[in-house]
Amino acid sequence: MSSRTVLAGVGALAAASVLLTACGGSSPSTSADAGEPQAGGTLRYGLSGAPTCSDPAQSGTNQTIYVVRQVVDSLTDQDPETGEITPWLAESWDVSPDASSFTFTLKDGVTFSDGTPVNAEAVKANFDSIVNVLTTAKSPLGGSYLSGYEGTTVVDPLTARIDFNGPNAQFLQATSTAQLGLQSLDTVAKPAEARCDGSNIGSGPFTYADYQQDKSVTLAKRTGYSWGSDVFAHDGEAYLDTIEFTVVPESGVRTGSLSSNQLDAISDALPQDAPQIEATGGQILTTSNPGTPFGIQPNVTRGVLQDPEVRKALVPAINRQELVDTVLGPDFKPATSTLASKTPGYTELSDVTYDPEKAKSILDAAGWVPGADGIREKDGQKLSFKVMFSAVFAGNQAILELTQQQLRDVGVDLQLELVSNPEATTRQGTKDYDSTYYNSTRADGDILRTSFAVDGRNLNARGPIPDLDASLTEELATTDTTERGEIIGRAQQQVLDNGLWIPTIELSQAIGAGPNVQDLKFEASARLQFFDTWLSGQ
Repeated sequence: MSSRTVLAGVGALAAASVLLTACGGSSPSTSADAGEPQAGGTLRYGLSGAPTCSDPAQSGTNQTIYVVRQVVDSLTDQDPETGEITPWLAESWDVSPDASSFTFTLKDGVTFSDGTPVNAEAVKANFDSIVNVLTTAKSPLGGSYLSGYEGTTVVDPLTARIDFNGPNAQFLQATSTAQLGLQSLDTVAKPAEARCDGSNIGSGPFTYADYQQDKSVTLAKRTGYSWGSDVFAHDGEAYLDTIEFTVVPESGVRTGSLSSNQLDAISDALPQDAPQIEATGGQILTTSNPGTPFGIQPNVTRGVLQDPEVRKALVPAINRQELVDTVLGPDFKPATSTLASKTPGYTELSDVTYDPEKAKSILDAAGWVPGADGIREKDGQKLSFKVMFSAVFAGNQAILELTQQQLRDVGVDLQLELVSNPEATTRQGTKDYDSTYYNSTRADGDILRTSFAVDGRNLNARGPIPDLDASLTEELATTDTTERGEIIGRAQQQVLDNGLWIPTIELSQAIGAGPNVQDLKFEASARLQFFDTWLSGQ
């Protein structure tokens, strides 16, 4: 495959992601005595939650991306060990000196599974559709990656130039994500809802064979696939014939099904599951997610969370190490910033430290006085708020229940509000919550802009904050690795200082794999890539 080209003066842009330290982090599920890879077979995978939509552009949860990542290819890929941006559908690219224009040269002969060509016209149609049809309401991540999008010019059949109305240094890494994966012209011509039923046509190594919402998804190998990413370990078609994803919400049922050979691999294997999985020859594969750690994002226009001192007090009130030790185990880390530690530009923040006396002192000074039941009050108002969350990660409820106890110890009443994924998405769009709990995975510090920019998702419902707004704008215009890292470091502190994020724990992927599953791997953003996976003992 051809190497990429980058215009003079912006080499640091492509190099910026090299700051990543082993995003994938873990060894693949390969036994030393497994022998040479074998083609064929069906891998049976147990998802901990239902995919929200079959459309990669509308995907957000890990369980969804595990599925959709296999169906679409992206313009580029990102090496999980080095963070380097590498060729995939594009064999080379040029970036303008101000990082406002990106020109991609596509590989020749690539087709979608309906036989239509992957060409510059398809690039244009995909990106136009995300911005003009899906919009950020349906594609919050894809929309944020294309912020300031002016359009795509079809220079020739295999050359596409994407222009923005200003610097957009994060875009090159964004082209490696599933959200910007390419789909056929027929697929992207459909309205948003019609793109969620498994009819999506991509150019990836697998295609949708069956899609039953909330139940199961079956993927079939794409015959003739020969344009894999430079990151892939082998050329040609995928090894597996079929991947059968089944939704199995109960952790014990997933583990039991893996141990009894009813499933080959499962999501969200908990620490207590390890002995049972290992007793039957399996293993647990883990890797830390880059991006924003799990945390509480307050709506700063509602209730007690309008008070910045309340938001400030919540940070030292949480014992994050206890959350990890009690609920998750040693494969997880407590959050130490508003970015996860595997993210380029991550800076550890000393303020994210457990200090309940500090939390009480802040609340005392702000006039929040303990009531008869231990919950603080001010001007007749209880220090109480709700946190909306969904079960996108198996540990969410247990983590928040323990957080609830910890906050009560300093006089704060946290009320848990468990909702479905669709309801969470809808209410986030309308800002109908006191606070919302989630994480976002991305191997680029620009995830801060996605999560906190006033003109982005802005789930804080905040107004202008000049210093933070300036930082989030500057990082987009900065192609120097060191300088961009410093700006992202500053933005992390500003997010915390303004009480826009209450970090809890860093997400790790913990995948249970049976003894016959070989080369199951994590890609750079800690999601599964099945292209190199094979089954031994066929």
